[in-house]
Amino acid sequence: MNRDLLMSNAAHFRISYEINPYMDIGCQPDAKAALVEHEAISAAHRAAGRTVRVMESAPECPDMVYTANAAFVCDQRAVLGAPPPARQEEIPYFRSVLKENEFDVFDAPYPFSGQGDALACGRFLLAGYGRRTDRRIHDFMAELFGHEVVPLQTASDQWYDLDLAVAVIDERTLAYHPQALTAPSRSRLRDLGLDLIEVGVQEARAFALNLISDGTTVTMTVGAPRLAATLRERGLTVAELNTTQLRKGGGGVRCTALTLDNPAPADASPLPSS
Repeated sequence: MNRDLLMSNAAHFRISYEINPYMDIGCQPDAKAALVEHEAISAAHRAAGRTVRVMESAPECPDMVYTANAAFVCDQRAVLGAPPPARQEEIPYFRSVLKENEFDVFDAPYPFSGQGDALACGRFLLAGYGRRTDRRIHDFMAELFGHEVVPLQTASDQWYDLDLAVAVIDERTLAYHPQALTAPSRSRLRDLGLDLIEVGVQEARAFALNLISDGTTVTMTVGAPRLAATLRERGLTVAELNTTQLRKGGGGVRCTALTLDNPAPADASPLPSS
C-alpha cells in the first residue's frame, strides 16, 4: 500500500477561492517555492522505492495538486470524488486518467472528499464524514470494496478532511489527534484494537498527520519532531519535508498523492466491474 501513487503537478497552484479554514486569497503561495516543495515530495517517494505517476494539472483547476481528493482507489476500482462546486472541474480530468490506467471508475452518489475521507487500514476503511463527505456514501463504499467501514466524524472545520486528523502507519498502527474527532468517533477508533499513537494539537495543526506511510518509510512534513521521533523509535525510516506553501491551500504530503494500490480486504468477496 502507498507504493503506487498518482500526483498532479503544482504548475497552476494558487488560492482562487476559500473552501477550508486555511485558504486566504490575500495570502498567495510563492509559485516557485511551491514547485520546489512538490518536486521534493515526489522525489522522496521515488527515493523510498515508490512508483509516482504524474498527470498534468489544468489551468482552471488551482487545487488539482491535491490529488488525494480525486477518488478512493482499491483493487483496480475507483470511486471519484464529489467535491465542493469550486473543485468540480477537476473530476473529468481524473476520470480520464484513471480510465487510461485501466481502473473501473464509479461516480460518487453523494458528496465525497475522496481519499481525504477514506483511509484504508487492513480490513477497515476509516471513513470521515460531516464536513465534505456525506455519511450515506459509506454503505456504497462497503458494498463496492468489502471493507468494514468505520465512520469517523471530525470535530470542526479545522479538520475538514479525515486525513488531517488520522494517519495510517501500517495495518496495525494509526496516529491520530484525539481532539480532532468527536467523542463517539474517538471511542469507535479506540475499540478497533489497533495500536494508536496520540499526536498533540501543535503538531496536528502543523499537518503532521497528513503523511504517507508504506509501513517501512513515512513521508511527512517538518515541524512535528515528537511524532517523527516516535516513528523512528519504532524502526521506521522518516523523511521530513517542507510544506509551507502547499499548506496555504489546506494540504500537505498526503493530500498531494492518490494511492492506487490499496488492496481489497482479505475476506472480501469478488465484485463485478462497472
